[in-house]
Amino acid sequence: MGKDEPLTYAGSGVDIKAKDEAAKAMVGLLSYARTGMGRPLGGAGHFAGMVEFGEHALVLATDGVGTKLEIANALRKWDTVGIDCVAMNVNDAVCVGAEPIAFVDYLAIDKPDPHLVAELAKGLNEGARQSNMTVVGGETAVLPSLVKGFDLAGTVLGVVRKDRIVSGERIAPGDIMVGVASSGVHSNGYTLVRRAMERAGVKLSDKLPSGGTVGEALLTPTRIYVKAVLELLEALPHGAVHGISHVTGSGLLNVPRLKKDVRYVLDAPLPVPAILREVQRWGGVAEDEMWRTFNMGMGLCVLVAPEHAERAVALLAKHFPAQRVGRVEAGSGISVPSFGVELTGAKAQF
Repeated sequence: MGKDEPLTYAGSGVDIKAKDEAAKAMVGLLSYARTGMGRPLGGAGHFAGMVEFGEHALVLATDGVGTKLEIANALRKWDTVGIDCVAMNVNDAVCVGAEPIAFVDYLAIDKPDPHLVAELAKGLNEGARQSNMTVVGGETAVLPSLVKGFDLAGTVLGVVRKDRIVSGERIAPGDIMVGVASSGVHSNGYTLVRRAMERAGVKLSDKLPSGGTVGEALLTPTRIYVKAVLELLEALPHGAVHGISHVTGSGLLNVPRLKKDVRYVLDAPLPVPAILREVQRWGGVAEDEMWRTFNMGMGLCVLVAPEHAERAVALLAKHFPAQRVGRVEAGSGISVPSFGVELTGAKAQF
């Protein structure tokens, strides 16, 4: 990629299309399904997997922090990335209406480091507190020949009554999209962030026009939406919430994972965090590339029946900034008219 060409996520080293193809290859080979208690509910592609457990579904999701850890390592500040690890998992689980109840972590490290592990544990514990769940165990693997530094991932177990699962199947034209604000970059797209910084000669210690340093902005923990969503589902009539999307890697392409044969129009998007506009400026990143890579200010999108939209906004806004951001129409794809963005497809997920 030439020095003056706009940066892309693929050009920075993460090709989402290739990643999706790899995920599809794996899904195609995992064909065995248990029968009886524990049989799978729903197909692959949602934000969390579900298995039958009597009147309930047990819900599983797994994820890590990604290359945001590079920022934490550079600043030698590891006490918040455990929050990110928990958030990336529980925010996926709550998309099907599940309440997280237990968590296990996996730490792969090149050499034992009690101080580092203690700092990671602080964040994991805070994430668990915000989610009202227990970290019941985990694994620390010392892999000097395989790992340089460390990697942190986890898995959440959640539960939801089968008749209360939020699947996305009921999404229809006329539904209202309610956006809940992100805290910043969250935990996706950091390969592109770091490449943009390198191109512009930006340092983590540099001051931002909006205040604070670049490093502080990039280490802001991912918001945990569990309490807000569970309170919303409890307060609204059963069936009022038609879908919930966690806006992570691939940005807006996460929304049509819920239902592909409708069109999502964001005609009143939430404000874009200043740090993301700085990343765009540093790398000369095209507008549509930003929306297909980052959350662009919306960490969670809740799709509700129109008659419940006003109350949904009020309930969610008790926790984080929230507003009506758009609507569902007949058609396909995703549109952000005020920014001239038109996207097609959906994020593939296993």
